[in-house]
Amino acid sequence: MKLNVCNRCWLVLSLITLLISGCAGEKAFRDGKSLLAESKIEEGLAQLETATKEDPKNIEYRAYLHRERLNQVNRLLLQADSLRTAGQYDEAEKMFTRVQKIDKENKRAADGLQQLQNDRKHNVEFNKANEQFTAGNIDASQSIVRAILAEDPSHLPSLKLQRAIDDQQKQSVISNPPLASGLKKPITLEFRDANMRSVFEVISRTSGINFIFDKDVRPDLKATVYVKNSSIENVINLLLITNQLEKRILSENTLLIYPNTPAKAKDYQELVVKSFYLANADVKQTLNMIKTMLKTRDVFIDEKLNLLMMRDTPEVIRLAEKLITAQDMAEPEVMLEVEVLEVKRSKLTELGIQYPNQFTVLNLTNSNTVTTSAGSIVATTPSVVASQLTVESLKTLNAGKIGISSPVLNLRKEDSDTNILANPRIRVKNREKAKIHIGDKVPVITTTSTANVGISESVSYLDIGLKLDVEPNIFLENEVGIKVGLEVSNIVREIKSSTGTLTYQVGTRNAVTNLRLKDGETQALAGLINDEDRASASKIPGLGDLPLFGHLFSSHRDEHSKTEIILLITPHIVRNLVRPDSDITEFTSGTETSIGAAPLFLGTATPKTDKAPSGQPVISLSSPPKGVSTTNPAANQATTGIPVQLGLIAPPQANIGKEFVVNVSAAAFNNVKQTSFEVVYDPAKLEVTKVQAGNFLEQDGQPTDFTHTGEGSGYLRLNFDREAPVNGSGNLAIIYMRPLPGKTGPTSLSISNPEVADMTGNPVKSSATPPRPLMIVP
Repeated sequence: MKLNVCNRCWLVLSLITLLISGCAGEKAFRDGKSLLAESKIEEGLAQLETATKEDPKNIEYRAYLHRERLNQVNRLLLQADSLRTAGQYDEAEKMFTRVQKIDKENKRAADGLQQLQNDRKHNVEFNKANEQFTAGNIDASQSIVRAILAEDPSHLPSLKLQRAIDDQQKQSVISNPPLASGLKKPITLEFRDANMRSVFEVISRTSGINFIFDKDVRPDLKATVYVKNSSIENVINLLLITNQLEKRILSENTLLIYPNTPAKAKDYQELVVKSFYLANADVKQTLNMIKTMLKTRDVFIDEKLNLLMMRDTPEVIRLAEKLITAQDMAEPEVMLEVEVLEVKRSKLTELGIQYPNQFTVLNLTNSNTVTTSAGSIVATTPSVVASQLTVESLKTLNAGKIGISSPVLNLRKEDSDTNILANPRIRVKNREKAKIHIGDKVPVITTTSTANVGISESVSYLDIGLKLDVEPNIFLENEVGIKVGLEVSNIVREIKSSTGTLTYQVGTRNAVTNLRLKDGETQALAGLINDEDRASASKIPGLGDLPLFGHLFSSHRDEHSKTEIILLITPHIVRNLVRPDSDITEFTSGTETSIGAAPLFLGTATPKTDKAPSGQPVISLSSPPKGVSTTNPAANQATTGIPVQLGLIAPPQANIGKEFVVNVSAAAFNNVKQTSFEVVYDPAKLEVTKVQAGNFLEQDGQPTDFTHTGEGSGYLRLNFDREAPVNGSGNLAIIYMRPLPGKTGPTSLSISNPEVADMTGNPVKSSATPPRPLMIVP
């Protein structure tokens, strides 16, 4: 008895403990959800973990915890990536650190922190490259920029500086390796059948360049040259090429001269190994292009990594970089917004009396008589006729045994309108096929009879409903060519074969066309109409055909149905090809035998004649060309530095009613004091909710006067004025926007009328990035 009491006590205590733990877990679960709703992510997740620990068997708690942890981590990662792109590295680092506290093993957060370190390093290197470019050291600047782009091909300031370097190189032919400034001096030479080494000796005395000759350079080489006011470097190149010689730079004032033969090229020509990680292009196609255009042989590809590695001369490597840049571009994509409307109208009228058209004979009986062997009658039993009517049975036929069906009075009229709407949206790459099927798959059974085997059945499926096939072709002019194939089918009726197999009669309407639309233009495809009129009548012969009175002896049924298919298709270009710069689409590539060699060039300069040494050929040296500015390069950024770049960083898509962030980025600021510009947007679709200054102008603690005007007009004017100049790149402003209700579709954001000034009030050359497309969705 005592044992039972103890067991009951333990049972009661266990139940109480379970109830208390369950209540505690439920409270922690509710608190966690409330904290998450207040954007207190860490505290909310901690409460959810507490709920799962207090009630470990509750599957709902565990599932909600895992789902919310994943959602919150992804949201923080998106914010961190946006901040990193905007140049707010400190804020981005805080976001990545928060992610690691929530999920210690998160690989994206660890990679993001590593990318932040690389970004900071790249910005420091970029500032060095910009300083070298401003000082006129093009080669040093290009070397730094190429190193940055090798690690981060999307580094925007380096890409802009690379374009500025390319523009500078178009104006003058510059040797890739560094050489002494003495080679830039103009020189006048007049030699006829002179010994080649004597000519180089004269050049050496003039420029201070040392020449070392390979043992296989013929000592009897002769040269005839008449040049006037050409740079020493160009004269050396011309002498080498015309005498099948080549050079290698050993130092800034020493050149090695050797015969231009395959054997000597293997001994002296420097080779470089370069790895290209392709982002968009097919590595096989890139391999074919490199082999075809550059004739290189030492090349390897890894299809899994989309990697191409090649070994060749530095000149060929630079050509490969330009070719791959022109090819490795993201494929265009388009969002096709399709609306399919099926309008069906039907009318039914049925009037009249449906008379019976047959009768039946009911309850006919026969008598069965049973007799004995003596001939006496024992009994007579009537029986119902089951299956056969005989003449004998007609003897008992009377009016009570003839059955007819009841007449039916039809008074019916029906009108029906049916609208079936399908509004699919599908995103597809350029020249790729996309298919949409809205409907059913109907099974079709096929019976196969094989000798000595038997009968077998197989099932295939027939697509019934709406089928749409599209294949877009996106053009550079923001137009889209679309091949459209539309099929609308339905089951008309079911048919059974003699073997019992069920088949279907299918009605179908097809349309195939090829059209070309502008971005955002809507095209309607209509006219797929099915119009049916059916009339039927049930009459008593003779009486139903009487004029006027015939309707009393007949029933009429009139049926009319009309179905029309309307297709509306609207393309929205998500991404299109951007035409590369001219230095990527057209550049010199050397000669047939010397790929990547610099072009032959003899520049002319205004000479300043010096007296030639006695006993030597006529040599006229001159000072540097007139017109070269001797002012401080930083004083005029518009001519010696890269232009100030203003750009917008915004998401490609925004939801109606939800706020999104637009960052205004600034790049290549050099001694800038004042900045003003307009952010252009569509006020019918977007509204500005908040504007604040970025951290770029406040990085050194100097006060900045920031004002903004024009909210709601579509032209948001931002003005910045500092007491001290600012240099570098970063986030200039943060604009919060929200799509207006009911305003879906494409729009764009852009910067216009930028005005930048330095400390002296002089205008600084500036430019803005192209407009940013924005798709507003529900």
